[in-house]
Amino acid sequence: MFQHIHPYDPFFPDGATKLIVGTLPPPRFTSRELNERDVDFCYGSSNGLLWPVLDRIFGLQLKFETTQEAADQRRNFLTNRKIGVCDIVHSCEREKIDASDLGMQNIKLRDLVGYLLKYPKIDTLLFTGGNSKNGPEYFFRKHLKNYDKKLELVSNDIPRIHQFTLEGRIIKTVSLTAPSGAANRAIGSMQLYKSIKNNNPEFNTLDFRVLQYKEFF
Repeated sequence: MFQHIHPYDPFFPDGATKLIVGTLPPPRFTSRELNERDVDFCYGSSNGLLWPVLDRIFGLQLKFETTQEAADQRRNFLTNRKIGVCDIVHSCEREKIDASDLGMQNIKLRDLVGYLLKYPKIDTLLFTGGNSKNGPEYFFRKHLKNYDKKLELVSNDIPRIHQFTLEGRIIKTVSLTAPSGAANRAIGSMQLYKSIKNNNPEFNTLDFRVLQYKEFF
């Protein structure tokens, strides 16, 4: 059984107002077997699309390589934009060594609400996925029950938006389309995507994420 422990501590820049919330990076980040295109930082997988999307939105000219410079580029961007990263899963066990959410067993969650109490300026959680089993929104809903709280629907359009109240402050959650290749099929079935692609055949799933993420980052 593979012990999949999150390799990165939560990242909270001074004055953070938004928080990116996922689950776990691929197991190779835990076993420290990165490939040359991986970046040794949050969401640094060479297969991941979060940083390519943000690179497009903000014109960051990011490097995609296992260097300190590449990691620092991402850390500096988040710091300047007051965006933190706190994936909700601390650890899990896997029979098969892969990055699938459904393959996680004996899952231990981070105390995300505890962090929100510690950083009172955070008003938005950006989930890197929806409410499918073992996704970040799914786990956060379970976590909120420990505090006798639940998400209230604000908008059922994709990306779905919810909110909850914590010590008098309203915190919004946005369930972004996952920045992974596995979500491309779901994007292809969305009416909005089909409509845009009919008018622009060159429009692709990365373009769709750029369009969606731009509004919330």
